[in-house]
Amino acid sequence: MRPVLLSFAAMALAGFANGDPSDVAGHWLTEAGNAIVTIADCGDATPCGNVTWADLTEAPTDKDVNNPDAALRDRPLIGLQMLWGFSRRNDRWRRGRIYDPEAGKTYGSGIRLTDEGELAVKGCIGPVCRTQIWTPIDASDPRLVQDLPPA
Repeated sequence: MRPVLLSFAAMALAGFANGDPSDVAGHWLTEAGNAIVTIADCGDATPCGNVTWADLTEAPTDKDVNNPDAALRDRPLIGLQMLWGFSRRNDRWRRGRIYDPEAGKTYGSGIRLTDEGELAVKGCIGPVCRTQIWTPIDASDPRLVQDLPPA
């Protein structure tokens, strides 16, 4: 019985050290209100975020046309990975990356839940950072049924 308890304790401590992406998991409306990003576990106990809805009514295209890599400019915005590569420190996910399809640029990023249940999303170029507040969206929101591109 003792080896089982030690094994369980080791797994629990490993999970705590790595963090749990479920604390930031869910559907988040961006500050501009023109996209919903769904955050889930990347498969390595860190959060990843993909665009699951975008207001394309005023967009010139539904593709990643501002990407600096010409080979990626034809990929659809819906399904695009925006957040990845985070590590956990205390109550924050840090040292991640965020891709901004409007600018075609990738920035250093950190994310954390606020006391109000919103998501503070930070993007940084060196020491200069900007934080946006994303609001949670219920999974029943009709915007989430937007067709995803074929895999």
